[in-house]
Amino acid sequence: MLIVYNSVHPRHHGRVEMFRGALVESVEVPARVERVRQELVRRGMGRFELPGEMDLALLNKVHAPSFVAFLRGAWAEWVALDPANAGKDALPSYWPIRAFRSDVVPDTFVARLGQYTFDAGTPLTAGSWEAACEGANCAITAARRVLAGEPVAFALTRPPGHHAGWDYFGGYCFLNNAALAAQALRDGGAQRVAILDVDYHHGNGTQTIFYDRPDVLFVSIHADPRTDYPYYIGYAEETGAGLGEGFNVNLPLPRGTDGAAWCRALEMALQRIQAFKADALVVSLGVDTYEGDPISGFRLTRDDFLRVGSRLGRLAMPTVLVFEGGYAVDDIGINTANVLQAYLSDGVGLAR
Repeated sequence: MLIVYNSVHPRHHGRVEMFRGALVESVEVPARVERVRQELVRRGMGRFELPGEMDLALLNKVHAPSFVAFLRGAWAEWVALDPANAGKDALPSYWPIRAFRSDVVPDTFVARLGQYTFDAGTPLTAGSWEAACEGANCAITAARRVLAGEPVAFALTRPPGHHAGWDYFGGYCFLNNAALAAQALRDGGAQRVAILDVDYHHGNGTQTIFYDRPDVLFVSIHADPRTDYPYYIGYAEETGAGLGEGFNVNLPLPRGTDGAAWCRALEMALQRIQAFKADALVVSLGVDTYEGDPISGFRLTRDDFLRVGSRLGRLAMPTVLVFEGGYAVDDIGINTANVLQAYLSDGVGLAR
C-alpha cells in the first residue's frame, strides 16, 4: 500500500482547547500520527512517500479563496496584535450567528477568526497552516497516485479535515482533506466519486461542500447529532439539495453502538455506494469509534477494525483512505493498522 506521509504535521501542536467552560489540554496531538506510522513500519506495511507540490487552484476550488488567504496569514496577524500572543494559541471569542451579517468580512482579526470557525476547540498555532497545507498535499497526491494506477493509497496526516467546510474550520480541522481528494479524483477523470466517512463524528464540512452536487456521493456513519458533536448537522433527513438531492446519506447511530450494529450500518452504506456505481472511493478513516476513545461513545474493538478493513477491501474499488479522528493514542496505531492490513489481505484484485 502506498502511504503518503505528512512529515511536517508536528508543527501544529495545540496547547489548549475550550471544553465546557474550561481550557483543557488538546487531545488532537502529534503522537496520533506517529503511533500509526510506527505500527505500520513495525508490521512492514506500505511504501512511504512525501506529497507533491501544493495545487493552490484545487485548494481554492474546494475552499473559499478568502478563507484560504485568512488561514495562510492568521498566525502572523495574531502575533501582530500583541507579541505576547506568540506564546498562546489563537481561539475565537465571537461568532456571527443567526441574524448577524456574515457577508462583510471585518477588518479586526479576532472578528474574522470567529467568522471563519464554528467552535473554540480548534487551536490555531504557529504551524497550523504549514501542517494543514501539507496534509492537503498528502490527500491530493494520494488521489493522483490512484488515478495513475495505484489500487489504494493512504494519506497519513494531521490535523484531520472532515469538519472543515467551504469557508470555516473547526473540530480540529482546517482544510478538508477528503473533499480535496474527491475533487482531485473528479478533475482527473473519475465521473462519480463516493466518500464514505466512518469517523465517530459527522463530517459536516464534507457534507456541506458537496451537498448540491450529484457527482459526489457522501455517506456517513456517525454518532447521533442529538447527543454528539457537531450537534447541528448530520441528521438522516439531510439528503442533499437541488441537483444533489439523494446524494447525501447520513446514518446516525446512538451512543453505545457496538461493532455488530455498526457493521450493519456499514453494509447499508456500501449498498448505497455500489448502487451509485462510483468510479473511485474516498474513505474518511476515523478510528474514534473504538471502545476506549476518550471523547467518543461507540464500542468497536480491535477485531472490529479488522472486519471494517476486510469489508472495504472486498469492494475492489480504486480507493483513497484519509486519516481523520481517533484519540486513544495508545491504541490508535493498532486500530488503524488493523483496518489497512485487513483491507490488503481481503481486497479483490489489489496489488500486494
